[in-house]
Amino acid sequence: MDRRKTAGTGPAVVDVRPTRPGRRLARAAALLAALLVPALAGATPSQTEPASKVQLIRILATTLTQSHDAVGAVTELVVAFAQRADERGIEVTFHTQPGRFSISAQTEVLSAIVRAAQLARLNPDSWTVSLAALTPGRTVSGGSLSAMVGLTVAALAKGDSVPTDRVITGTIAPDGHLGPVEGIGLKLEAAQKKHLQRVIVPDQVAVTEGDWRNPFLLHVSPVDTVGKAYEALTDHPLHEMIYREED
Repeated sequence: MDRRKTAGTGPAVVDVRPTRPGRRLARAAALLAALLVPALAGATPSQTEPASKVQLIRILATTLTQSHDAVGAVTELVVAFAQRADERGIEVTFHTQPGRFSISAQTEVLSAIVRAAQLARLNPDSWTVSLAALTPGRTVSGGSLSAMVGLTVAALAKGDSVPTDRVITGTIAPDGHLGPVEGIGLKLEAAQKKHLQRVIVPDQVAVTEGDWRNPFLLHVSPVDTVGKAYEALTDHPLHEMIYREED
């Protein structure tokens, strides 16, 4: 497994409890638990709280077909979150099976988690986060997944949940805006094919991005700030004071 973190030695004791019902999430949670167990050997109970929250999420991406045509894709991730008793620094583990995360994706995700925590006025120094990509052999790359992962971790820390038919494509900018990404049109087509209900996108369009159409029956929500993106994703405010300032 790959691990990028600010401090510490890694997660300790994990009791995986799915935050949403369903056999698919249960299988995903069991898979992540199996991946986590070897990393927890030798940990002491004082290193972490006794339970980990688990969320199955979907991310939007672009990929190339065998004929080298660009198409959209929907990939599933499992995100596990635990609150430790210490404050030795956030710890983020990227598992290398079934799928992998590129170095650039790891860097973007770690940054997004920290920025989301700051915007939510939470302290991430006691957080242990683990991520697994569920598509065997696929490498998740780029930064467009980072807002989705960062806000999912914030939701788990706050006790909120993310409906599995909602997704964000975008980055978390240092000023709290949802940063632009490429390939939105292709991603929306993929979201429609997978029967997702709502896609949150940045209202700022990337320079290289052309015009895209809104697929039939897909709710597309362009937003400018991370706070609005979080509310669209979870139906809850990221932080009460931030929510009022944006209205």
